[in-house]
Amino acid sequence: MKRIFYSGKVLKILLLVFAAAGTSAHAGELAEDTGAWLQIVGEGSLKSVDPSLAKGRVWLEGQSRFDGNWGHWYQGMVRSAVGYSLSDRATIWAGYTWLPTQNIGKPYIAQQDIWPAFRYILPTEIGTFTFRTMWETNFLRGDQVRERPRQMIKFMHPFDFEPRLSFIAWDEAFYRVNTTAWGGKSGFDQNRAFSGFGWNFNKNVRAELGYLNQYLDDANHRDAKMHHLGMASLFVNF
Repeated sequence: MKRIFYSGKVLKILLLVFAAAGTSAHAGELAEDTGAWLQIVGEGSLKSVDPSLAKGRVWLEGQSRFDGNWGHWYQGMVRSAVGYSLSDRATIWAGYTWLPTQNIGKPYIAQQDIWPAFRYILPTEIGTFTFRTMWETNFLRGDQVRERPRQMIKFMHPFDFEPRLSFIAWDEAFYRVNTTAWGGKSGFDQNRAFSGFGWNFNKNVRAELGYLNQYLDDANHRDAKMHHLGMASLFVNF
């Protein structure tokens, strides 16, 4: 009984923290919109290629994003990376992202990123915490390069009555290190906060469904936009 009470208290605290992170204060106008993000992520070991590469990892991801109250496709994402397992909990990555974007009323842009990342998985009695740190080098228009670190904290709590079902919450904050004409002034960039549920079909396939709040600061830190998004994800381990 004490463990159940403690778990519930922690979940409430996490929800409050993520909700607060997703509704940052702003001084100017706040535009709001609804939409959806669809995501599929595949990750696995390279041991199938060669047994000596058992600690090598590969990460493949694709996303499709809609705004305009669900009616406008505005962004896609393709991400790939290779990694190395330092232990059963820690992994380092080196990757590439292609981000074609067509915002309403703005010119088309296809951002490309290269990045290192570090992920650490921490199992606890109440659930599993995952920490992921990425440092993106964003190639925008022409020779403009923006440096943008991002930090994610994710929590997954399986339910006792049905271990295949989990409560999931995560938050990820982005920061612009330098000022660029297309990438905006240095400082806070955006925050993403998610809460929802996950279902493990088996040890290799998991689906997640929930609400994502995306808060974006504009280029000059005067106005902001908030996306209220439904997010569906499929994770495949191989």
